Amino acid sequence: MLYAEPHRALMESVTRFVEAEINPHVAAWEQEGIFPAHALFRKMGQNGFLGITKPEAYGGLGLDYSYGLAFCEALGNTQCASVAMAVGVQVDMATPALARHGSDSLRREFLAPSISGEYVACLGVSEVGAGSDVASIKTTARKDGDDYVINGGKMWTTNGTQADWMCLLANTSDGPAHRNKSLICMPMRSKGVEVARKLDKLGMRASDTAQIFLTDVRVPQRYRIGEENKGFIYQMEQFQIERLWAAAGCLRKMERAIAMTIDYTANRMIFGRSVLDNQVVHFRLAELQTKVELLRSLVYRAVETMLGGADVTQLASMAKLTAGRLLREVIDSCLQYWGGMGFMTESEISRMYRDGRLTSIGGGADEVMLSIIAKGMGILPGREGR
Repeated sequence: MLYAEPHRALMESVTRFVEAEINPHVAAWEQEGIFPAHALFRKMGQNGFLGITKPEAYGGLGLDYSYGLAFCEALGNTQCASVAMAVGVQVDMATPALARHGSDSLRREFLAPSISGEYVACLGVSEVGAGSDVASIKTTARKDGDDYVINGGKMWTTNGTQADWMCLLANTSDGPAHRNKSLICMPMRSKGVEVARKLDKLGMRASDTAQIFLTDVRVPQRYRIGEENKGFIYQMEQFQIERLWAAAGCLRKMERAIAMTIDYTANRMIFGRSVLDNQVVHFRLAELQTKVELLRSLVYRAVETMLGGADVTQLASMAKLTAGRLLREVIDSCLQYWGGMGFMTESEISRMYRDGRLTSIGGGADEVMLSIIAKGMGILPGREGR
């Protein structure tokens, strides 16, 4: 897929924003273990960045996902993967189902302020003991009059301590596990919502990731997204966008790591010549750059396929799997050429090493991607209950 001039203009605008509003603050945010989501998202909303693919009726730009891809790829210029991940939750993980299936009133109440940046969104799917196996979640939402009463908990919730609302997946009936769930817009200030703790993580340290307890949380049934008990299907749709985001977001990160390593090794002298002069080093960097371009081709093909209206489960899963593994390979290989400096916390390559490990876990672990791909190939039997 070739970007046209409007795509390139968007990418340049995003890059300027990143350099002015994000990168200068990375060290402080990493130290504090959080970034100011509301302040930053309001600025992003003012620039139209949070609703690129969302309907114009709710403040979005109404553009197709090729522009969402361009935005995601350009956001990879940030030196803070935590922020990029949080933005991804806002635009491509917690809001796609609402934008596609939500009622008009629900979209005005939750989607519009998420596009403007007034609201910060989070996604409530994973639980303790139910991460990759979404069907096994235990959180329930039982009807009581015109309300749902929600009990349970959510784990590894990105934006969890700052979010205004959660796109919550809960069991709304006692039917089969893949046909008994609904997505619900749950205000985080509701009585019974407890942010139990902000989690201490290996990487993504500027992201506020939370464990959430839910005790008799009462929300109106009109806050349900789309049809009751269709939530698993809606969430699987959201996962495809999330996985494309994850893959696309790795491209600039890997290219930046390679470029940084070229600069560093060109000036790092060992035994009378630069590290970069060693054939094993510049050949390896050339190989890594080639692999990045292969991933880019896969991501672009997947987006083109999606724009054509076809199912992209297989391609999105392949892209996510490849991105997570390649990111680890690229960063680990580059860090090696930095020597001792690569092991220092102050080094960006070190932070990239810590942050990048999540890509093979979040949004579906590598093993889940492999299961999906194998099933698509016809070599893995389908699970009962689907």
